[in-house]
Amino acid sequence: MRVFLPANREINRMIFDPLAEEMIDNIMGVMQDAFDPAFGEAWTRPQLRGSLMLDNCHCGILDEAGQPPRRGSGAAGFCLSRNAYDEEELLLLAVRPAARRRGIATKLLEDLAGGALERGVRRIFLEMREGNPAEMLYTAWGFSAVGRRPNYYRGENGQRIDAITFEKILQG
Repeated sequence: MRVFLPANREINRMIFDPLAEEMIDNIMGVMQDAFDPAFGEAWTRPQLRGSLMLDNCHCGILDEAGQPPRRGSGAAGFCLSRNAYDEEELLLLAVRPAARRRGIATKLLEDLAGGALERGVRRIFLEMREGNPAEMLYTAWGFSAVGRRPNYYRGENGQRIDAITFEKILQG
């Protein structure tokens, strides 16, 4: 699902309608529940807003039934990506712990891949810290490790953790 947020013509100022604000609230809530604060992976509200302003960013958001949330209902998961030419980068994907193992992440990935193919994308990339439990999901979904950034992330006690880059070739 592509999210369009209305913006005015003044640089760095956006006008958000209540639905857009509710969507951002839902995404922020999912991040708060899903991401371990020890790794600092959750984005701030300004980072999220800034990304959603860009024409090449795409956001999918689902409720616990795997459907786009209705107004006034909460979100169980979301993904955020950006594309350039024939590549897409999965920036964030999160599902609330209480909603995991229900196919929501898979549905988000399916929607992401379908939209990416429509945009002419042939490869999706993502980067995550080594040891992230989500690696099982991504490898089961056909992503392969293609790169490593040594000591990219900082853990809870200051330990350094490598970032692993994954790629999925889209068939379509």
